[in-house]
Amino acid sequence: MEYYRVQIEEIAKKICQDMHLAIYDIDEKMSGKGRIITVYLTKIGGVLLDECAAFSRALGNELETFDLIPERYYLEVSSPGIERPLKLKSHYVSAITEKVAVQWHEGEEKKSTMGTLTEVNQDSIVLDDRGVAIEIALKAITRAKTVYLDIPKGRD
Repeated sequence: MEYYRVQIEEIAKKICQDMHLAIYDIDEKMSGKGRIITVYLTKIGGVLLDECAAFSRALGNELETFDLIPERYYLEVSSPGIERPLKLKSHYVSAITEKVAVQWHEGEEKKSTMGTLTEVNQDSIVLDDRGVAIEIALKAITRAKTVYLDIPKGRD
């Protein structure tokens, strides 16, 4: 299967620039219906549904104009959500001061923790887990995401 992520990202970045948005991630997979391309958008303050719709129309028009993808495909545009996966270093940087859940390997041992992301360094991240700083090598991380903790009013 040929992937078109690089070409889609190049076109999408130009559209994002015009719309004051940023690409968070692009996912491309095959299903029984055909190819599904999902573009996740972000911006400070969050992305609105109308912005996703306008971006989807603009990207869809560009993909059709360039006839980039020869087979049937479905284009989905969304925000990554309040609990979003952290895959790229830029994702971690954008999540500094947020609660994150991380799973990683330390040798043969599997570990996991949740804490506030305080630093993103060249090869590692640092979490504050109830006052204890935990440094985790980026290459050891198997899964990470931001975590939304809805604390009811009147409770700390």
